[in-house]
Amino acid sequence: MHKDRYLGTDPQSLPLARELYDTMRAYPIISPHGHVDPLLLLENKPFTNPVELLITPDHYLTRMLMSQGIGLEQLQGDPLEAWKLFAENWKLFRSTPSRIWMHEIFSSLFDIYELLTPESAEHIYQRINERLTEPDFTPQALFKRFDIEVLATTDATSQPLDTHAQLATLDLGGRVIPTFRPDDVSDPERADWRNSIDSLAAATGESCDSFAGFLEALRIRRKYFKDHGATATDHGVLNPQTLNLAKNDKEKLFKQLLSGQIEPETSATFRAVMLLEHARMASDDGLVMQLHPGSLRDYSSGIASLYGKDKGFDIPVTTTYVRELRALLEEVGFHPNFRMVIFTLDESVYSRELAPLAGAYPSIRLGPPWWFHDSLNGMERWRDAITETAGFYNTVGFIDDTRAFCSIPVRHDVARRFDAGYLSREVSRHRLTKEEALEVAGDIAYKLSKDFFNL
Repeated sequence: MHKDRYLGTDPQSLPLARELYDTMRAYPIISPHGHVDPLLLLENKPFTNPVELLITPDHYLTRMLMSQGIGLEQLQGDPLEAWKLFAENWKLFRSTPSRIWMHEIFSSLFDIYELLTPESAEHIYQRINERLTEPDFTPQALFKRFDIEVLATTDATSQPLDTHAQLATLDLGGRVIPTFRPDDVSDPERADWRNSIDSLAAATGESCDSFAGFLEALRIRRKYFKDHGATATDHGVLNPQTLNLAKNDKEKLFKQLLSGQIEPETSATFRAVMLLEHARMASDDGLVMQLHPGSLRDYSSGIASLYGKDKGFDIPVTTTYVRELRALLEEVGFHPNFRMVIFTLDESVYSRELAPLAGAYPSIRLGPPWWFHDSLNGMERWRDAITETAGFYNTVGFIDDTRAFCSIPVRHDVARRFDAGYLSREVSRHRLTKEEALEVAGDIAYKLSKDFFNL
């Protein structure tokens, strides 16, 4: 692993890039949005084998294998054979971020510096397997080693949060906090929508037979999450459409959906209404609203039925924001208590829509390159597209958004290396002074996320 990897190749900029990176790497990790199962940390069980640790939780890896005809069932048998199959197909990941992250994990966690090949596969597997049995390789020990100050999980509306309550009593060296994700009750087209409404009523003791009661139940749950350490909500929607309906019309719509009259048009209307309602509640209780639109989830019904949800078949769609968010921004865009982070899978809106919105509204910040764009090339396109309009201070730093626990530190490290190189180039182009670049480096690595997410 080259010491100057991802810092850039300009010999005149490299010394400053190294200095900026050293500044950034000294900060602990703030991870305000992710999908690590909190039970992993509470139970603190040793990891079973390299496949369950590194491959099966990572949909970037499994989707690429499936693109070459390798079914998930081929990874579910003997783990050594599955690892060998993975090694035989490692060439598929050349020049992808997955290759970068995996080699970073090999070197930083396991002191493995050789390339993964069919010939080296068994040796590397055994090296990792031996390391997994050591007492300093439990999830809680790694949490401390990773220097994580805050790790946010993603939790459904009626999740009891018992795990978080128990984690809060442990000395982990940092905090694990929940994030309120009410998608299960906000989208009537979900198969579990009505059951989720019933669970919400049971969890709060509030009748959800009316829209007013439904909203009150959501307020109760938001307070419950906040009492357990949550500072944010998360909303995974197909599009960011928002709609301001009259009170009677909302009641009528809700009753229609509860009666089973669920059509695409009424469902879309309800989702748009609910995004605005969630924003109103955010302006009341101060939970930061995270908006993750633009993914057609579980696109392959066959894969979903065979293997379940979230198996790499979520596909981006065209997404626009300006007209869609206007009702929300007219209502709470300048509210002093409202904060929203916007993500996108559609790069065409970076400079046209998102940067102008974030560059004007004090309540809006831009999330970093997300999902398919969480890459060195994606980071560069994002910075180039948004910085001249929104600047650095209308963003929230890096967010890993991962289920793969061991990838958290390497993803943050790669992002910090890239940003160090980017800032050093800004200095070489006389757009920043060295002193300004050093200040921005600390803000990007740590302070922007910490401050905006109230951490």
